[in-house]
Amino acid sequence: MTITEKIGDIASEIYEKVVWEEVKSMPVPNHVAIITDGNRRYASLTGISANEGHLKGKEKLEDVLDWCREIGIKVVTVYGFSTENFRRNPEEVQFLFDLLTDSLNELVDDKRVTENRIRVKVLGRIDSLPPDLRKAIALAEDRTKEYNDFRLNLAIGYGGRTEILDAVKQISEDVKAGKMESADISEATFRKYLYDGTIPDPDLVLRTSGEERVSNFLLWQSAYSELYFSEVNWPDLKKIDFLKAIHSYQTRKRRFGS
Repeated sequence: MTITEKIGDIASEIYEKVVWEEVKSMPVPNHVAIITDGNRRYASLTGISANEGHLKGKEKLEDVLDWCREIGIKVVTVYGFSTENFRRNPEEVQFLFDLLTDSLNELVDDKRVTENRIRVKVLGRIDSLPPDLRKAIALAEDRTKEYNDFRLNLAIGYGGRTEILDAVKQISEDVKAGKMESADISEATFRKYLYDGTIPDPDLVLRTSGEERVSNFLLWQSAYSELYFSEVNWPDLKKIDFLKAIHSYQTRKRRFGS
């Protein structure tokens, strides 16, 4: 490493510490939702396979969850596998399912889950997923159901429009069965029919890879969320990139339509 590179690294460390202290001095978002985009682009740029890119993405998620807990964020929702992702190459889809299954099975034995009392919840059409993955989901949710200090929500087999349609269908059935009147339907009522109506709306939606869209993620819940788009691909996200996203949120004045 050259002297110039060493000086650059020192300067970066100092800058990160300054931003860290500033972020810690202000209120942080309670709930951050993350669109972890760019695994395949990262793989292409670094000359590795797409599957290796997804593995790097899994490792990055572990880092980001640690950063979230460090600064006091209490709820994180991650877009793990969308309804549209089913259209990808079958081999890649199977690899992602296997990766998710292994990750959930590892998670239940991870001491960080117990020590930090992390509750795991999966959002989506779980019945559309392979049996092994459904079994891993059930195990993770059951093992952590009594925890509530930190909530990790994984959107798997998830689509925002699908979630809304599923809620409408269930409400229609309940009205037809006489369990409720159409006049009783309100925003509060509708929320109860979402995949998990107890999850607070995200304060901040973070997306990596430079794409500036929400891609069918938490459409109902993110109506008044702040959006932040990072240029870096997900596996390349550094702590300073994460802190910049949080700091950007902290400097905004939220109006909620008023």
